This record gives sequence, structure tokens and C-alpha cells, in this order.
Amino acid sequence: MKKILPFLLAVFIISCQGNAQKDQKEAQDKQEEFEVSKTEEEWKAELTDAEYRVLRKAATEPSFSSPLNDIKEPGTFVCAACGNELYETEHKFMSGTGWPSFDRAIEGGVAYGTDSKLGYQRNEVHCARCGGHLGHVFDDGPRETTGKRHCINGVAMDFEPKEK
Repeated sequence: MKKILPFLLAVFIISCQGNAQKDQKEAQDKQEEFEVSKTEEEWKAELTDAEYRVLRKAATEPSFSSPLNDIKEPGTFVCAACGNELYETEHKFMSGTGWPSFDRAIEGGVAYGTDSKLGYQRNEVHCARCGGHLGHVFDDGPRETTGKRHCINGVAMDFEPKEK
């Protein structure tokens, strides 16, 4: 038994290092696959603290904190980091969750991945141009349209009203 414990400890340490290296490699690969790619220092200089935490570190803003929740006028929601067009007001709906919600994205505007930060797998939404974390997509949206709910952090977006 005394010999098994050190062996198991060694295996655990090696496997943790392997996963950390794998995660770091995946993060580097992810950064390289987007049209807009910047260093962490460049992102920190360009984004507010809240934008940086959400867009680059996949944080979540507090629910009901975004002024974008109340926008109903025609226009386009764009990535706060790179200006990429993400969502149109016509596909926005009130989900009651406290975050801007849409039943679909602008074609080619977002990319998808997964995360397991809460202990289960979720479908993550990123800006297709810069890779910024936007939020998650769930299957509890309006049944009469797509059935999807893109639950998006308001701080990750800016709003551009439609020109009249």
C-alpha cells in the first residue's frame, strides 16, 4: 500500500500537467483561428475591465445589468471588441433571464464551442471574427421561430441603430 500511494500521486500530477498543457495549446490554437487576433496586453488596453472579463476571460455580467436589455428599436448588435455584426433587433426577445436574448445570430457572425465550467457541458457563443466570448445558446427559445435562446452578455456588444 505504501508503494501504491506514491505511484498514484505521480500519475495524478502527470495527468494534471498534461491537461494544463493541452488546455494552453487549445487556447493558443483558438486565438490563431480568428481574423482579429491580439495579445492579452492589447485587449486589456482596448477594452474596459468588464468587457475584458467577459470577452476574453468568459466571465458573465450580472443579470439585469445591461441597458441593451431594453433596446427594441431596429438596428444591429455588434461585438464590443471588433465591431463584427452579431444580432439584429428583429430576432431579439424578452426571455426574462436578465440578459439580451436572441433566437438567431446574423449568418457568419458567431462561432460556437463548448464549456464545462459549471460541471456540465454548455454551448458557448463566440464572435466569429475575434473569438470574444459572448454567452451561451440554449434550446428553450421561442418555439414559433428557431427554439433557440442566444443568452448574450450585454457588455460584450454595442448597439448600432438602423439609419432612417
